[in-house]
Amino acid sequence: MPGLILRWLILTAAILAAAYLLGGIHVAGFGSALLAAAILGFLNAFFRPILFLLTLPINILTLGLFTFVINALMLMMVSGVIGGFQVAGFGSALLGSLVISLVSWLLSSFVSDRGRIESVDIELRRRRDGRWE
Repeated sequence: MPGLILRWLILTAAILAAAYLLGGIHVAGFGSALLAAAILGFLNAFFRPILFLLTLPINILTLGLFTFVINALMLMMVSGVIGGFQVAGFGSALLGSLVISLVSWLLSSFVSDRGRIESVDIELRRRRDGRWE
């Protein structure tokens, strides 16, 4: 359960980052971003796989880039449901989906499979020739 809440907060932070970076996405406050993240997570869990299968041929032709179009459509759906979350148009939704995907990926890379925040431990050793491995 803590992992689900942590990933929900990560998606909320990604939505807030997209609203901060892009002029076409507006969030009224943290509560609106939290609700938008919940609905976006629900849509991504249930409807995105269906849309992905329906658009599989075009997704293969575009080498997976059509996935961002699916994400933009999901973002526009969420903006239609929540009053405090607005997306100006499809271009803003497409850029917003890119930003949200990148920020979510970056922040989720620090979360383990068990839902805990982990640090990356790197152990370096010096070889005989002076190089590090």
